[in-house]
Amino acid sequence: MQHFSDPHRLTAPQFADRIGFARLTHQAFDGVDLRPLRDRLVAKIADGTAQAGEGLDLSLIAQLLGDKEGGLAIQAEVLAFHQLFRSPCAVTKPALRVLALAAAIDMGGNTPIEFLLEGSEIELLTLYVVKDVGLPEPLPDHDVAIVVASDSEECREALASIDNAASRWPRPLLNRPDRIANLDRDKLYRLLADIPGLDIPATICAMRSQLTALAAGEMRCGDIADELCFPMIARPRGSHAGVGLAKIDDAASLASYLTERSEQEFFVARFVDYANADGLYRKYRLAIVDGRPYACHMAIADRWDIWYLNAYMAFSEEKRAEEAAFMHDFDDAFGRRHRAALDEMSRRVGLDYFTIDCAENSDGELLIFEADNTAVVHNMDSPDVFPYKQPQMRKIFAAFTAMLARHAKAGSQA
Repeated sequence: MQHFSDPHRLTAPQFADRIGFARLTHQAFDGVDLRPLRDRLVAKIADGTAQAGEGLDLSLIAQLLGDKEGGLAIQAEVLAFHQLFRSPCAVTKPALRVLALAAAIDMGGNTPIEFLLEGSEIELLTLYVVKDVGLPEPLPDHDVAIVVASDSEECREALASIDNAASRWPRPLLNRPDRIANLDRDKLYRLLADIPGLDIPATICAMRSQLTALAAGEMRCGDIADELCFPMIARPRGSHAGVGLAKIDDAASLASYLTERSEQEFFVARFVDYANADGLYRKYRLAIVDGRPYACHMAIADRWDIWYLNAYMAFSEEKRAEEAAFMHDFDDAFGRRHRAALDEMSRRVGLDYFTIDCAENSDGELLIFEADNTAVVHNMDSPDVFPYKQPQMRKIFAAFTAMLARHAKAGSQA
């Protein structure tokens, strides 16, 4: 395992076909009832005729229907005996074969790369790097590989396994695992702290005992971190998608927050009021592809804790017009204002592809909330409601596929 003594030791892949993440998520997003398909797949498993790819599809369907625990249990059973899967491709003779290196985690824990490759002439193989199985020797044939596992605790072993083999990888390897670790909330701010024109609050890991003492007046904010003060942002360590995220105004609200949470470790950071003069908050998602930033979306709301869905952009023509202008003018406006900061951030993070959730603070600086390699960049929004989005998404997808092709060509010439 993982020796790769011959750099050309690649083999025809023994993959299992699947419906895949993009198609099933599209259906769920469009309101398709996935329960009949789930029931058919369950019946095939019961009578012993299900293929590995169908098992993995069932795992995803369960998660899309809200049964995360059941979905992960099915995934674990499937990955115990099969790790390599092929996603649908738009052409019968692909121009390029990409190997995505994934971890055995929930559906949001790996880069949703299928969305980025939709409609392309690229074939996607996904290899799940599983504990006690590791990487196959020889590897399945591919032109370029990309690590899609996240920086989360659940992916640590998979990333370490890939990292051990990275220096001997027989093809170009993108989003190298040692750089994905830069995205940890409590590491990213240290990496970016001194970039001119960029504001990133220090994210500090605090134990429950420390926060309990702070709430009781037995400890000061400065005892936890120099720049920490009320109001602050708190979230359980390891949480995602806003679970447990709260603005803590004072010791009393901290005490109340702790009574509602059972976790022992939290991330805390100073709160930045990034509201514009009109009282609305504007939060942006950017994709950094091959070092260049692209606009993914702009969410506008009267609350600081914005996600695109809770901004209700579909219900406001005025908001959508502003988002359309943001996308149309990005290179000459937002992108130009923050070009130096974004360029330096991209250089320090060192990943070929990642996303940034950000805003602008009251001084006009680029305010960084988080950077991630697994945020969803998709083309599922209605073209009737969001006519400006599909051209923008196609621009991002084209940049992503061009990046893969460039690296694959360079690897073939090496």
